[in-house]
Amino acid sequence: MIDVDELQELLGPGAHPVHLALGGEQGTALPPLIDHHVHLHLTDETMLAAHGIAGVVDLGGDPVALAQRQDGMPRVAYAGAFLTAPGGYPTDRAWAPVATWREVRSASPAPGVPGGAATLVDEQAEFGASVIKVVLHADAGPVLDAGTLDAIVARAHERGLPVVAHVEGVGMARLAIEGGVDALAHTPFSELLDADLIERAAVAGQRWISTLDIHDGAARAQAAANVATFARAGGAVLYGTDLGNGPRAPGVDTAELHELHEAGVQGHALIATLTDPWPQAAAPSGVATFVPGLPPGAASEIPAWLAGARVVPREELVPRR
Repeated sequence: MIDVDELQELLGPGAHPVHLALGGEQGTALPPLIDHHVHLHLTDETMLAAHGIAGVVDLGGDPVALAQRQDGMPRVAYAGAFLTAPGGYPTDRAWAPVATWREVRSASPAPGVPGGAATLVDEQAEFGASVIKVVLHADAGPVLDAGTLDAIVARAHERGLPVVAHVEGVGMARLAIEGGVDALAHTPFSELLDADLIERAAVAGQRWISTLDIHDGAARAQAAANVATFARAGGAVLYGTDLGNGPRAPGVDTAELHELHEAGVQGHALIATLTDPWPQAAAPSGVATFVPGLPPGAASEIPAWLAGARVVPREELVPRR
């Protein structure tokens, strides 16, 4: 059996051999796992904890409904409504009710201006948002101009909130990177980005949420190539599935993890994509991930191994010597 030092070298310092206090089932404990891109109004969240996910980041929903959520599993951080250009994505999509988006009609930094950048950022913040989401989708209608994007980013940062962007279409990743956006909701998939631009994003501390498995064909290949370059440049990659987009099963998505592994995000770096608490300062408290059975013997085995993960109270875990 792999020893503790080998286990932590493979999975990171948060990995520990344990057994459950009730029943004695043996396995491995990890920090809580987080899916950094979900849409709760489009999916059933009740099965997530049983399938390994302790926390989620909702990246586009009704801020009022999200603010009224009760504590429970999974722990939820959220962006509130999509902030988009008038007539921009996703205003014409059946899956996006009116309550889930706001049209930014002015770059005004003054609070209280109807449809103004500052006003709409303030609205999401007042409803408890931990991150602000902007839409830069050039293939589906109007896009926020650079001045309006700058105003949103500036106001969000004044409120202590990062900004995450949906980027789709040629040139949109560059707009987000040059605009000081803190994270991308999807690894860029519309084009192969040049290495210098990717390095700029990595050096700036930008995070990229993976969502590789939602694509096929050229988009999938381009996303995989971009995230591989970003990871090699030292960029921070976050695991995310866009849960609610299509018939995706709740819980750890082993296909997404396999795509990340194939792109070179492997071993403890792969685990880090799942356990980074962003945009929160700390991971969900009082719980841990438990993966029963023998630990993986190699990095290539980690995606399949995590299929057995489930969320358990920390008090149920007993260290195993």
